[in-house]
Amino acid sequence: MTETLPPGTVFAGYRIERVLGTGGMGTVYVAAHPRLPRRDAIKVLPENAGAGEEFRARFLREAELTARLDHPNIVAVHDRGEHEGQLWIAMEFVAGTDVAALLRHESPIPPPRAVHIVTEAARGLDEAHRHGLLHRDVKPANILLEPVEDAPDRVLVADFGIARAAGDGTALTAVGTVVATLAYAAPELLTEQRVDHRADVYALGCTLFELLTGTKPFPRDSVVAVMQAHLMAVPPRATALRPELPPAIDAVLARALAKNPDERYSSCGALAAAAAGAFGVAADHTVVAGAPPAPPPPSTDRPLVPAPKQPPQQQTPRLRYAAMAGAVIMLVLALAVAVALVRDPDDSTASPATPTSSAGVTWGRYAFIADALPGLLPATPTRTGHQGIRCAAMGLNTGAAADLNLMPDEVARITCTGNNNPIRDVDVRCSTNRHPFILVNEPGAVVLGDQKWERATGRGRVTWSTMTVSTGDLGLVGVGFDEPSRNFCMVVVIGATTGQELYDRWWPDAPF
Repeated sequence: MTETLPPGTVFAGYRIERVLGTGGMGTVYVAAHPRLPRRDAIKVLPENAGAGEEFRARFLREAELTARLDHPNIVAVHDRGEHEGQLWIAMEFVAGTDVAALLRHESPIPPPRAVHIVTEAARGLDEAHRHGLLHRDVKPANILLEPVEDAPDRVLVADFGIARAAGDGTALTAVGTVVATLAYAAPELLTEQRVDHRADVYALGCTLFELLTGTKPFPRDSVVAVMQAHLMAVPPRATALRPELPPAIDAVLARALAKNPDERYSSCGALAAAAAGAFGVAADHTVVAGAPPAPPPPSTDRPLVPAPKQPPQQQTPRLRYAAMAGAVIMLVLALAVAVALVRDPDDSTASPATPTSSAGVTWGRYAFIADALPGLLPATPTRTGHQGIRCAAMGLNTGAAADLNLMPDEVARITCTGNNNPIRDVDVRCSTNRHPFILVNEPGAVVLGDQKWERATGRGRVTWSTMTVSTGDLGLVGVGFDEPSRNFCMVVVIGATTGQELYDRWWPDAPF
């Protein structure tokens, strides 16, 4: 049976009413349930899709796993089976449209709506990843929109029925075909590499690019050319197609579309939060938290050991900030720079912030910090960040390298070193429970400026001051944020000889 089923046909007990859509992975119909007073969406896969016992068994198993998911941003799976040699899956019927149809009628999509769509889809994808399921075919056609009166559309991710369980090999079938849509396929889907949840992050990044520009990220004239572009071409800049977009979105998309999965966002939620931050749109803090890799690494089962409490070092510049959790709790944290700044800039052994991680290492439990500040911090500890800074996770007060698999109980810290032109050190601290921080000027520092800032990418507060330490005068610039996607972090930049010089040379191009 390869032709479209006409209305009135009874298929696997369901009475077909009409065609909803058709594509390479089958035809979707609206059908009346055989026993219940409701309509379902029935996807019937082509006959050749069920060729081979391995594919058939995997499809039925994964549809059963998907049916266990219960999330408002995932299309519910009700049933699955095989009828006259064809595999089928019965899903929740969503009375609306899909994002592909939206793009055909309205393209590009206004940024606030694009961010809403990606944020809601990310919630569903991260929920699936937490349960060990990958989608592997994230694209506009598989993101459904259901109108809601006086509210934004409900957004649901569909077609998990053809997804693959995490850790279940590569994306290639036995005959070498790719079960994915090439326009949104991550490089690892096109090779013999193993695939994890970050392939869905890549595809969601491609979808975001299309929402914002109305164009797929790698439009080419042939299938081979598209595959080559995914494997080798530099991610395109959205601002090249739409100059009115904020430049920060280019950095967000470049990270989402990184060829190496280790250099992408750690979750779909982290990508959505970064996109929201680029447009100055508030993102719910639960998106920032993201999802653990699928399946979770063994280290997540280890107990979380809090960083040892030690008194702050003396005669060092300090910045104080408050974490708000109903009441304001003041935390006074020392910046240990009096000794660090005496080192020879070329002596890599003298800097505790110089990473010693090997290639392929990720930020681990500290990834939420890098995800909140993608323009500033490197994607992995082995790469460089803004203006070539090199960064590492550090103990809050110990000055020793932190275990990336363990999260401190209150504040996590990443420190970086620069080339002294003008940055010497960058100190980033983020509340692990995502409570907001309030910058407080350090007593003893000569405050030169303290003001609110607002850019297309966000808003917050910046202070700049000069602090005298045993090695001489230092410039300090403190940056806080108002958006929920990163207001739980603060950044302190140290360099130059006065706060004004550091502010003038660094702040105008700061990647926030």
